[in-house]
Amino acid sequence: MTTDETAQIADVGRRVLAGVKTAVVGMDESLTIALGAILAGGHVLFEDVPGLGKTLAARSLAGALGLDFRRLQCTPDMLPGDVTGSYVYSPSTGDFTFRPGPIFTGLLLADEINRTTPKTQSAMLEAMAERQVTVEGNRFPLPRPFHVIATANPIEYEGTYALPEAQLDRFMVRLAVGYPQPEEEARIILDRIERRSPDVEVEPVVDAEGLRSIQAAVERIHVDADVVRYGVELTRATREAATVAVGASPRGSQALILLGRALAALDGRAYVRPDDLKRIAVPVLAHRLTLTPQAWAQGVDPRTVVDAALARTAVPPTVAAAP
Repeated sequence: MTTDETAQIADVGRRVLAGVKTAVVGMDESLTIALGAILAGGHVLFEDVPGLGKTLAARSLAGALGLDFRRLQCTPDMLPGDVTGSYVYSPSTGDFTFRPGPIFTGLLLADEINRTTPKTQSAMLEAMAERQVTVEGNRFPLPRPFHVIATANPIEYEGTYALPEAQLDRFMVRLAVGYPQPEEEARIILDRIERRSPDVEVEPVVDAEGLRSIQAAVERIHVDADVVRYGVELTRATREAATVAVGASPRGSQALILLGRALAALDGRAYVRPDDLKRIAVPVLAHRLTLTPQAWAQGVDPRTVVDAALARTAVPPTVAAAP
């Protein structure tokens, strides 16, 4: 991969983030990792309390990336057909025709995904993994690119359903936004006053075809074998923790490398460093861990397990750049 290509990706990334930051305040690191996950072909789960701008962040990313955007407000009475679409009888022809659901878009926001039933959540599993849906035995491919940004509320348990482990594993990262700093919160309010409208428009920086080209370029980022082994050792360390019943799968170590490549490209580099993997280890691996009942009862945070794995995993002393 040439220096000009990485410089171009880094420039597009800066302009996308700059556009998103005109609407979203105080989420710089989360937005960068979310953008990296999309460039790496993955899906994003935002898990935090309501009112922190998660929905606005998803809508703004879709606008800056030039993707079609659909929002799916998840509720307990939602059916799988409400997500994928279904066959509808047409009186004029006497036939059943397929009417696509909201999942046929470039970026789908599944808002409060843990409020709908596991059966409906599973309707998204095939789409997230295979970029297709199957309705009544017929396969329907989704548009490319296709990405899911889901939000979940971690503080309410009544009327919610925990995401199945298989579906959690399909999200490349799980991100927590956190409350903004006082000056950032004041900026949010001042920006709203200056706009004199609740609506925020983010101009597109690229289109869907341009995003596909960037994603293809990210696939050519060099990864040294020592960095791959470091990612594997980090993932394996989570499986050996005493508080973990089931550690991160090989999909976790693969996500580390894939997202590491995207972050390297956003940084203008044609190769991945161990620091890239350390930066994303918690959002990539923590949600893939299943704690033992004792650890869960004691309130152990999976993020501390990943932090401990980082502390005891040796970092490669040198990393070769791209040949």
